[in-house]
Amino acid sequence: MVALLTALTAQCAQRPIHTIVAISLLASTAYLTILDLSLPNYSINSADATTYYNDLKTPASLVDYSEWTQVDLQSFDKTSVDHYATVQFQFITTDFDHLPEIEGSVQGNHIYEKQVVVPFNKFEELVTSVELNSDWKLLHLLKSFSWIRWAHWSYVRILSVFKKAETFNIAIIFVAYIGMWYVFVSLFLSMRRLGSKFWLAFTCLLSSAYAFLFALVTISWLGVHVSLVTLSEALPFLVIIIGFQKKISLTAHILKTVNTNTSSSTATIVRVVSTSAGSRMLWNYALEIAILLAASWTGIEALSQFCLLSAWTLIFDFILVHTFYAAILSMKMEIAYIKRNEDIRKTLEEDGYSVGLAEEIAKSSDSSANVGTAESFGPDSSSKKVLIFKIVMVICFFAINLFNITLAPFRSTQHLLNSMTSLSPSSTVSPALLESIPMNSSGVLLTVFSNIAFEKPTFAAKLEDAAFTYIEMLIQSFGHPTITKFIITFLLISIGLNGYLFNFARSGNDGHPAVKIIEKTIVVERSIDSNIDASYDESQAEKLIGGSELKPRALDESIAVMQAGKTKLLNNEEIIELCIAGKLPLYALEKQLADTTRAVFVRRAVISRTSNTMTLEKSKLPYLNYDYDRVLGACCENVIGYMPLPVGVAGPLNIDGEEYYIPMATTEGCLVASTMRGCKAMNAGGGVVTVLTGDGMTRGPCVSFPSLARAGKAKNWIDSEEGQAVIKKAFNSTSRFARLQSIKTALAGTLLFIRFRTFTGDAMGMNMISKGVEHALKFMVEECGFTDMEVISVSGNYCTDKKPAAINWIEGRGKGIVAEAVIPGDVVRKVLKSDVDALVELNVSKNLIGSAMAGSVGGFNAHAANLVTAIYLATGQDPAQNVESSNCITLMNNVNGNLHISVSMPSIEVGTLGGGTILEPQGSMLDLLGVRGPHPTIPGDNARLLARIVASGVLAAELSLCSALAAGHLVQSHMTHNRAAPTTPAPSTADVDRLTEGSKTCIKS
Repeated sequence: MVALLTALTAQCAQRPIHTIVAISLLASTAYLTILDLSLPNYSINSADATTYYNDLKTPASLVDYSEWTQVDLQSFDKTSVDHYATVQFQFITTDFDHLPEIEGSVQGNHIYEKQVVVPFNKFEELVTSVELNSDWKLLHLLKSFSWIRWAHWSYVRILSVFKKAETFNIAIIFVAYIGMWYVFVSLFLSMRRLGSKFWLAFTCLLSSAYAFLFALVTISWLGVHVSLVTLSEALPFLVIIIGFQKKISLTAHILKTVNTNTSSSTATIVRVVSTSAGSRMLWNYALEIAILLAASWTGIEALSQFCLLSAWTLIFDFILVHTFYAAILSMKMEIAYIKRNEDIRKTLEEDGYSVGLAEEIAKSSDSSANVGTAESFGPDSSSKKVLIFKIVMVICFFAINLFNITLAPFRSTQHLLNSMTSLSPSSTVSPALLESIPMNSSGVLLTVFSNIAFEKPTFAAKLEDAAFTYIEMLIQSFGHPTITKFIITFLLISIGLNGYLFNFARSGNDGHPAVKIIEKTIVVERSIDSNIDASYDESQAEKLIGGSELKPRALDESIAVMQAGKTKLLNNEEIIELCIAGKLPLYALEKQLADTTRAVFVRRAVISRTSNTMTLEKSKLPYLNYDYDRVLGACCENVIGYMPLPVGVAGPLNIDGEEYYIPMATTEGCLVASTMRGCKAMNAGGGVVTVLTGDGMTRGPCVSFPSLARAGKAKNWIDSEEGQAVIKKAFNSTSRFARLQSIKTALAGTLLFIRFRTFTGDAMGMNMISKGVEHALKFMVEECGFTDMEVISVSGNYCTDKKPAAINWIEGRGKGIVAEAVIPGDVVRKVLKSDVDALVELNVSKNLIGSAMAGSVGGFNAHAANLVTAIYLATGQDPAQNVESSNCITLMNNVNGNLHISVSMPSIEVGTLGGGTILEPQGSMLDLLGVRGPHPTIPGDNARLLARIVASGVLAAELSLCSALAAGHLVQSHMTHNRAAPTTPAPSTADVDRLTEGSKTCIKS
């Protein structure tokens, strides 16, 4: 069974559109079948009629139901008896004061029903007369059926039934309906937490609705017909029992797997997860189905119908989870990938990247998509509550049916008679109507037809009738001989005209022959080295460095080939000669050669041969097997290779309940090991808790005015509500992503500095901010009356970028993060080999007082820049921005014998899109953290999470280093982990003893 589910899920996940369309067509068929089964039969010539005979021995026998016996109309001798027909008309309306007048009719069981008895041979005439003498028409299911009208009418019918129901029943059903809507709301909230605002919840609901339709058709085919009243009572209990918890859990599991397994396709992930959960889901479904099937044998009609319907709904729901819903999830993930890639492309283009490079990066980021969150909701978080709620609802439904059975003996016979649904005179014909039948000594036949419904046609139905009539007339006209000959003649003329025009177009414009174009080429009397290829290996590189087997062309000949646009056909030595001669700039090699790796090789050779050292050409700086296409025009120019850096990881570290491995690119020994120790200590205390205090990148242009008065007026206008609104509108018009948050101004003489603070989503966003600032300043000059304003610089150092500045420390820049952890006292002693009080004293003396004595701005920490730079290098951030990003204050306190440590970093500048993050090695480290690219549902969340991870890594490193200083074994650990023996004399035993005693005395210098 599991193997079959695996194969079925695999096919559906790989062909989601085919699966969704096929199942939706089947559900549509089921829907139409339900209409036929559930609604009355409205055909006049319906076979759904029953004939009864009464011999009329006494006048009283006419209204005695027991005297009527069912007969076969075909075999019964009708020659000597009178034959009558009776029917009940139902009028679908809520305006009961304007029902049509029907002669001889009486009111039925409800105000919208009328019963009538007529001679059998006048029955069709009666039905036709209702249509002719009024604006009421027979209801046609597949032609003019209106669910809105039907629902309104059904509501009236159910309301009339509820008025006769017991208070106890109404109370339980009311509670059940509240529970049903609670389940619906919980479904949408759970899916919203998983990253889908509407569609996943809607399709989950649609899948269950399809299962219900299939189940309703199945039990109807088995001969179990559920009445409208029973269905209205059972529906809320059915929704609560089936629920959506299994689909929510499956969705969460798939999203989690998508985040952690970036190498597999969406269809594969859906198949694997559905299969892994298949056995458990099969057991859960089988158990629920078995219980419901057992309960269907209770003998209570309504309860049996409900249990049978629920069991079949669960069966189809299980099948649809592995087919329809699996296809939905597969397609949803693919759509999320496409949307994500489109966002990446547009963001990169706004940030200054070329269209081609932006498209290439967007396409290559499919394998690293981060879709949704991996949290699990529903049964995993509150399974006991859900189970208890289901059990209570089932007990309530049993109570309703048992309550009805208990009160059955006390109900009147007439009530039971009116509630019968079988076709018999007692259930459809009132005694007053039977009394109107004339007496006949030979007896009387009475054919009871099923109900016939009428409606007032809607405008759409009338329009549909007119359209069908027109189409029918049009089709009939094609059979007319004159019209047919005209159409054939017109088609022949059209074919001839098209053929003539085609030949005319092929022969050339204006009837002239086509002009023959001859391309002029430059003939080079040398063979081209066909061995030159776009890819290189080490042996090819060495061969090319030594020179080609062919003698190089003369310089003039090579220049002629270059001017003809054939530079890439020259061999490497000829290109090198062109560059050395100054005929081909080094920066143009990639464009001329159309091969970035070859361009790097040539550039290395040129620089090496023209430099004093002449070492680069054969140096150990690697250049092969690297994707320079991403570097070109984005990350670096005049590329001669790439610099490998060792990358280590610290962790896992528990950050806000999730574990992360922190990648660090560094050449400083002990840094990763020290951070690892800090992670271990903080995990023992429950991990790190972080808070986001700010999110906004800044750019601070400098503008000048001819006088202080004008500069002051501009400042006041910008600070006003009007100025803020005007500039914000102009700024936001330049980008789909950047949004201006606030503007801060400062005046220095006639110079005005304006600090734009902007939300940039998941990109660091300096380029898109600069574009917005330029447009906003231009708008001020042209539209706001400041024509005398001169822009000195789009960056006036008021940002402040890549420089120490108090404004970043006070106002913040980028992401502001505060991270804290509580380390138990015994962990401080056993893991960190230190003491809580010693750490607190060290932090005050070193990080607070010492930094204050040095006049530090934002440097109240031990070595925050160490971690910031290492993580920045590993994840493709701008390493120069570690200047402001390392602003940090470390605080420690003794709380009940435990160490409370926190770092506050107001200006962490990171992005998960653009810059160095487009490079595959750096992007893979973002994949490791699960933050690569834009967040699929909440813009900026990936960058904010990366900032939290940076701050948490700093916290771990601060804790470990301060513990080493307090314990006095910093020097000793470096001596142990360093690469080579120290060149200075080893410390004496007395020195080592003094250092190890640091845990007691603490280092205060």
